Amino acid sequence: MCERPATFSGVAIEPDTCDLLCLDLPKAEALRASQPGVERLDDLARVAKAFGDPTRLAIAIALRDGDQACVCDLGWVLGRDEKLVSHHLRQLRGAGLARSRRDGKMVMYELTERARLLLDALAADTAGKT
Repeated sequence: MCERPATFSGVAIEPDTCDLLCLDLPKAEALRASQPGVERLDDLARVAKAFGDPTRLAIAIALRDGDQACVCDLGWVLGRDEKLVSHHLRQLRGAGLARSRRDGKMVMYELTERARLLLDALAADTAGKT
């Protein structure tokens, strides 16, 4: 029986596994030993997920560019409902990417330093792309 290569939209897809087991044991052992623990990976995944939503990313960009803002300002800037913005701000706070403080009757939000660094890294990777 002749096996045909897998295709996607008419283009042959190469298999992504080796045809030969050629383990570089010292390198593989060093990589395995350097892997972050489960708790660290969970934390990194939570942070990545927080920036994985376009609304949360837009909120983060607005906070980065405006330093701090309240929910009503962010809602107006993004053209989104305040309840939706508030929900996404809770997600960012839960991921340790934003913090809030009460200022009279308003609650002001700002990015954490970690969020600023991550957002700058994301922006640098996509600079000049639309």
